[in-house]
Amino acid sequence: MKKSKRYENLLSNLEKDKVYELAEVVEKIKELHTSKFDETVEVSLNLGIDLKKLQQPIRNSVVLPHGVGKPVRILVFASGENAVKAKSLGADYVGEQDLVEKIKGGFLDFDTVIATPDMMKLVAPLGKILGPRGLMPNPKTGTVTNDLENIIGEIKKGRIDYKMDKDGNLHIPVGKVSFENSKLIDNINAVMNSVLAVKPTFAKSNYIRSSAISLTMSPSLKFGAKKVLQDTV
Repeated sequence: MKKSKRYENLLSNLEKDKVYELAEVVEKIKELHTSKFDETVEVSLNLGIDLKKLQQPIRNSVVLPHGVGKPVRILVFASGENAVKAKSLGADYVGEQDLVEKIKGGFLDFDTVIATPDMMKLVAPLGKILGPRGLMPNPKTGTVTNDLENIIGEIKKGRIDYKMDKDGNLHIPVGKVSFENSKLIDNINAVMNSVLAVKPTFAKSNYIRSSAISLTMSPSLKFGAKKVLQDTV
């Protein structure tokens, strides 16, 4: 894909293959912000693990101390009292078969999906739509639950779910470029510790093989993951 002149100009001002300290990389990434909108800051990690040994992809959730910088649109599959509770807790969309049909019709104007256990038979056919987008409710991430108060509360506080792709990569938003440096650093530290918490037992010392940070429309900058983890554990 051909890069824009703006992107190429940003790239030309960077030191190729330089690995930054965390505070330094946060400062530097802000210098790459030339867009007119508040760009998302994203951390990308490549995991140095034997993918053949994994029974399922690395996945986890983390509550970012300072949130992601935008309202999160929550969709809940629930009925009866649970539906009433979900609405009172601030869910944006609550329903049953009506939401299933709406999503099958192309509706995807939401950021996270929760389902009560009794709704999963209805939700299961949406796997091919929601799964590839990382939106399918899953008991392991707490999004299949009757404890709607806890899960909706966490999401509103800044919880995000992430899942490794087929090549061993994680792409995790950690806030907006407008955030104070200290808040971005706090969020990145929370993400790094969350990823470390789900390290497989067979993984070696190069569990996080490479780590980088980027904006929505910027080149990526490398930073030292091992040093970050040493400073936070």
